Amino acid sequence: MNFRDLSEQQILALAISAEEEDGRIYADFSEALRGGFPATAKLFDAMAEEESGHRHRLIELYRGKFGEHIPLIRRADVHGFYTRGRRLLGVGIRPERARAEAARMEIQSRNFYQNAAQLARDATIRQLLGDLAAEESKHEALAEGINAQQAREGQIAQEHDSARRSFVLQIVQPASPDSWTDRFRHSRLCSPPRSPRTIPQRHFV
Repeated sequence: MNFRDLSEQQILALAISAEEEDGRIYADFSEALRGGFPATAKLFDAMAEEESGHRHRLIELYRGKFGEHIPLIRRADVHGFYTRGRRLLGVGIRPERARAEAARMEIQSRNFYQNAAQLARDATIRQLLGDLAAEESKHEALAEGINAQQAREGQIAQEHDSARRSFVLQIVQPASPDSWTDRFRHSRLCSPPRSPRTIPQRHFV
C-alpha cells in the first residue's frame, strides 16, 4: 500500500505501531547502556515514556472513531514510508551513536505526523496528528535540554572517558609479550602433526 492512499483508520493504526516500535527501541537502548552509561540511559527512559504517552492517546482516539480492533500495519507494509535502519544494539554500543540515532528517529516521526495531518479530513484526527508533530519537535528540545544539564554536571564527559578507556582496552592496547608467547605455544600444541616428508630415492646405474 502507498502512504498517500492510506485511510484515516490506517494512518492511526500505522502511527500506533510506529510509536510502539520506537518506545521499544528507546527502552532497549536504555537497558543496553545502563551499566556503563547511566546518563544516556536516563535520557532514553524519558523518551520511551513520552512515546508510550503518544501511543495511548492514539489508541484512545482510534477506539472512539473505529472501535476496538486495531489492524497491524507496520512501516515495512507501506510504500513511501520511512523505515528504521539497522539496530545498534549489542555489545559495544556507544552512547554518542545511540543519541544520534534517537535524534534521527525524532525528525522522521515529526515529518510523518506533519504529512499524515495533511491527509486527514477529520478535524479531531488532524488535530491530534498536528499536536504529535509539534511534540516530536519538543522531544528534540527535551533531549537537548537533558544533554545540556548532563554536560554541566560532567556526566557526559565521564561517559566519554569511560567509552574511550573501554575502546583502548578492547581494541587498541596491544597484547603483552607473555600473552603472545602463550598464543604461539597454544597454536603449536593445537596444530595437527605434520606428515613426514618423503625423500625420493635415487637409483644409480
